Amino acid sequence: MKKTLITLAVLAAATGVAQAQSSVVIYGTVDAGFVSERGGKAGSVNKLDSGVASASRLGFKGTEDLGSGLSALFVLEAGFGVDNGAQGKDEGLFGRQSYVGLSSKTSGTLTLGRQYTPWYNTLSKVADPFAVGYAGSAKNLFPANTRTSNTVLYTSPNFNGFDADVAYTFGEKAESNKYGRQIGASAGYSNGPLNARLAYNNTSNDDIGVQAASARNWLAAANYDFAVVKAYVAYGANKGLKSAQLNNKGVDANGNNYYNYAPAAASTDSNNILVGATVPVGPAGTVMASFIRTNDKTAANADADQWAVGYSYALSKRTSTYASYAKIKNKNNATYTVGNNSNVGSGDKAFNVGVRHSF
Repeated sequence: MKKTLITLAVLAAATGVAQAQSSVVIYGTVDAGFVSERGGKAGSVNKLDSGVASASRLGFKGTEDLGSGLSALFVLEAGFGVDNGAQGKDEGLFGRQSYVGLSSKTSGTLTLGRQYTPWYNTLSKVADPFAVGYAGSAKNLFPANTRTSNTVLYTSPNFNGFDADVAYTFGEKAESNKYGRQIGASAGYSNGPLNARLAYNNTSNDDIGVQAASARNWLAAANYDFAVVKAYVAYGANKGLKSAQLNNKGVDANGNNYYNYAPAAASTDSNNILVGATVPVGPAGTVMASFIRTNDKTAANADADQWAVGYSYALSKRTSTYASYAKIKNKNNATYTVGNNSNVGSGDKAFNVGVRHSF
């Protein structure tokens, strides 16, 4: 009897240790707002939209302590529309993120699966005062390069504010893995009020029977917090076929454009410049503003400018309300549209107001 009690006590203690070393968290964002769009072929469009400031999502993430500073981790994240309850269009069950990996305090983190690119993390977390959301999203004019499947991503530890990451995406096509291959990397410094980062993304356009130059995107971004205002600046350069696609920027998947004129061809040589700021207002408010210029350096000269302003008010740590407005000036048959975090929009002007809750 005594041995049995001792055995049960040991098992109970071991179970408690295992539970203490592992954790799984359910998290998500529920975001919906009223959106009014103007200036497109469809005329005025008023709608209830989902994921205006941040994409609505439901996720599961977990870690397990493996000892000696090593841990296992995973993320599974699904997108959905608050306005209709539907899963993201053309999106798998965990189409936003799905990866598993190992993390070491001294050696860095290695993850495998569908995940954000280093380029997109630089755009959303360092370059854009709107964090690629609201009407002022930098995705309206900058290439997005959002996330990739079949990706191996390595992230270094933080060394006195410096860190770097590199990603390799398998093309997984016959004959050559170069077909559809994507390579990305970024490096940066974050310490105190300064956050600066340089990112690169390369996508192969080669395919069976097709030899084409790759799409190459560079992005340099920085923000500095002066306490009374946080200043943002970014510069992007895009070269090669599909480096600055018009698809999802005024032209839908079927080639239909949102304006009453024929769209210019997608640029193979362009750059983007962004300047912006966020200003705290009172204990819970934030004003956001930015100006973005896209310079098409090809013969088409299809340039565009975007002005944007927004306001967010935190009702609590998890819930906020917001309003934003943006206007794009397209030139020489450029067809960029004012969208938001989740949708591309249908015209050159948009206003939105909504509420976001995170859990």
